[in-house]
Amino acid sequence: MKKTILLTIALITFSLLSVDAKKKEKKQEYKFKDLVSLPVTSVKNQQASGTCWCFSGLSFIEAELLRTGKGEHDLSEMFLVKKSYNVKAVDYVRYHTQLAFSQGGESGDVMEMISRYGLMPEEFFSGLNYGTKRHQHGEVEAVLKGMLDAVAENHNRKLSTAWQSAFDNVLNAYFGKDVKTFTYKGKEYTPISLRDELGIIASDYVEIGSFSHHPFYTLCDFEVPDNWIHSKIYNLPLDKFMELMDNCLNNGYSLLWGSDVSEKGFKSRKGIAILPAKEDTEMSDSEIGKWEKLSKKEKKSGLYIKEQKVTQESRQKGFDNYQTQDDHGMHMIGISKDQFGKKYYKIKNSWGEYGKYKGYFYASEAFVKAKTMTYMVHKDALSKELKAKLGIK
Repeated sequence: MKKTILLTIALITFSLLSVDAKKKEKKQEYKFKDLVSLPVTSVKNQQASGTCWCFSGLSFIEAELLRTGKGEHDLSEMFLVKKSYNVKAVDYVRYHTQLAFSQGGESGDVMEMISRYGLMPEEFFSGLNYGTKRHQHGEVEAVLKGMLDAVAENHNRKLSTAWQSAFDNVLNAYFGKDVKTFTYKGKEYTPISLRDELGIIASDYVEIGSFSHHPFYTLCDFEVPDNWIHSKIYNLPLDKFMELMDNCLNNGYSLLWGSDVSEKGFKSRKGIAILPAKEDTEMSDSEIGKWEKLSKKEKKSGLYIKEQKVTQESRQKGFDNYQTQDDHGMHMIGISKDQFGKKYYKIKNSWGEYGKYKGYFYASEAFVKAKTMTYMVHKDALSKELKAKLGIK
C-alpha cells in the first residue's frame, strides 16, 4: 500500500512536471507580428530540383501581377527552366565547357528567359514528362551534361550540325514538347503575347547588391558560378542597400531575394533564420564588445543567442571567404517583429507548405544584412534621386 501511494505521488509529480515543461516549451517560442505582408500567390514546391531561381522568380512575377491589378496567375516554372537548359547548352559548348551547366541559376535568368520566350500558364506546361509527379532533375542534368561534354570533346574536329537538334529531342523527352498556342481565360495566346498582355517588361527590373570590391553606385559584375548569363547588379553601400529594401516593402513592392541558407542559424522547420555570433570563448575581450547585447526578457525566454553586428567589412569578408554563397532564391514579401520588438523579414519559400509557417519563414535583420546576395525589384520602387545616381531611366 505504501509503495502504491509513493508510486502514485511519483506519477502525479512527473505528470505535473511534464505539463510544466510543455507550458514552458510552448512559452519559449518566437511570436511574430507582420507589419507588412504583401499579397502573393500560393506556395509552390520545387521538390527534387535545383530550380529555386525560377520558382522564386515566378512567385515574384505573380506578385507583380497582383500589385499591378492583372489578377492571379499560376505560371509555369518548367517552361522557363526548359528554355534555360537550351540556352545554357549553347554557351557551355561555346565556352568549351568552361562555364556552369547545372540546374541552378540566378534572378537574372528569369528575366532573360521571359524576355526571350515569354510566359506560359502552369496548366499548359507542367514539365513532368519523365514518369514522376515530382520535379526531379538529377538524371535530367546528368544526361544533358554528359551529352554536351561528348559534343564539346569534338571527336570529328568540327562540331556537327545535328547536336542541337538532338539536345532539343532530349529536352522534349523529359519536359514535353513546346506549346506554341493556348487558350487562356477565354483568349488565344502565344507565350510572347501572354507576356505582353500581362505587361511584364524585363528591362523594368533591376538587381541590387552591396559589395565593396566594386565602386558603389555603379553597375557591376556579380561573380558567382551560377551567373552563367552574366547579369549585372547595381552596387549600393550597405546602409542604402537595407534602406532601399525597407522602402520597397513599405511601398508595396516585394523582392526577389537571393541568400545563403547553409548557415547554422537557418532553421527551416522552425521557420526562423538568425545570425548567431561566435562563442565568447573564441573571441578576445575587444571583439566581444562588437556583438549585440540581449535584454533580460530575451535571456529569460531561452530563445536567443547573440547575433552578429554586421558591417560592410564583415559582409564582404563572408563573400570573399565563400562563407556567403548564392545558395537559394526566395521571395521577400514583408517586415515583421517578434515579441521583443526585434525586426525580421517575412520570406516565402518554394519547398511546399513546409515547417512551422507552412512555406514561409522569418529572417532576422542581421541575417538579411549579412547573407543577402542580391535582390531584384521593379525600378519604380527606386526614388528619382537614386535612379539618377545609378543612371536608371
